[in-house]
Amino acid sequence: MSATEVRRFLERHGLRASRDRGQNFLCDPELAGRLAEISGVTADDTVLEIGAGLGILTRALAARAARVVALEVDSGIVAALRAEAVLPANVELRHVDALKEDLAGLAAGEGPTRLVANLPYAVSAPLLRRILDLRGLLVDWSVMVQREVAARLVARPGTRDYGSLAVLHRLTAEVSEELRISPGCFFPRPKVHSSFLRVRPLAEPWVAPDELAPIERVVRAAFGQRRKQLGNALRGSGLWVGESVADVLRTVGVDARARAESLDPETLLEIARSLPPVPESEP
Repeated sequence: MSATEVRRFLERHGLRASRDRGQNFLCDPELAGRLAEISGVTADDTVLEIGAGLGILTRALAARAARVVALEVDSGIVAALRAEAVLPANVELRHVDALKEDLAGLAAGEGPTRLVANLPYAVSAPLLRRILDLRGLLVDWSVMVQREVAARLVARPGTRDYGSLAVLHRLTAEVSEELRISPGCFFPRPKVHSSFLRVRPLAEPWVAPDELAPIERVVRAAFGQRRKQLGNALRGSGLWVGESVADVLRTVGVDARARAESLDPETLLEIARSLPPVPESEP
C-alpha cells in the first residue's frame, strides 16, 4: 500500500490522519515485512499489536505468526478495515484504547507472546511504561518510536537524554536499536525520524515483579526537577522528610548535592530501596 493508496483508502471512508493521536501510517509493505522479521516472530507466536493503523504491519506479522491480536483506538479505521476485509483470518482486530485495555490479560494466553507496535508519537512514553509491566508475560517487544524517544530509552548517565525512562528500562530489560526509519515511509509524512527498537526482558532483572512501581516513584521524584540537587529534589517531592533523605544518601554514599542524571541506575535503585516506603494512598 503506497502513500497514494493510503490516501485513497482514507478518502473512501471519509477519514483523515489525526494529528492529536499522532497518526502517521506506515505505507511501505517491504519495510513492514522487514520489521516483522526483525521482531523475531515465528509460526508458534501470538503477537499483540498496538496500533493496527491501516493494517500494513499487521498483515506482515500475520504472515509469520500463529495469531495476531491487533488493537486500534480509532473507530473509523476499525470500521474501514472491517468493511474492506483486508486483514487475514488469523488476525483479531479489537477497537480498544491500549492505555486502558487489560494488556496483561491479552498477553497471558497460551503459547509464546510477543508485542509489536508502531506507537503513536503522542502517547509513546506512557505506553512504553505500560509495556514494562508485561515483561513477565512477553518473550520480547519491538516498537517503532520517534528517534528522540529512542534516545531517551538507551541514554547513559551524564547525558542530556538520561532520565526515568532510561533507568526503568535498564533495571528490567535490554534495549537495542535495530533500524532507523525515514519520514518518507509514512503517510502523512512526519517531521521527525523514527527508530525501531527490540526490547528483551533481562534474564536476571534487577527488580522483583512487584518492585518497579515503588522504585519508579523515587526515580521520578529524583528527575522531577533536573536542575535541583538530589537531596532537594527528593525532599521537594513531599514524599519523604528531610532527615530520612539525608540519612539514606549518607548511608548509600551519595552526595546530596549530586543531580540524578549523574547517577547510574544501580545507585538510584539502592537509594529507592533504602528510602521509607510511601503509602499507596499518597501522590
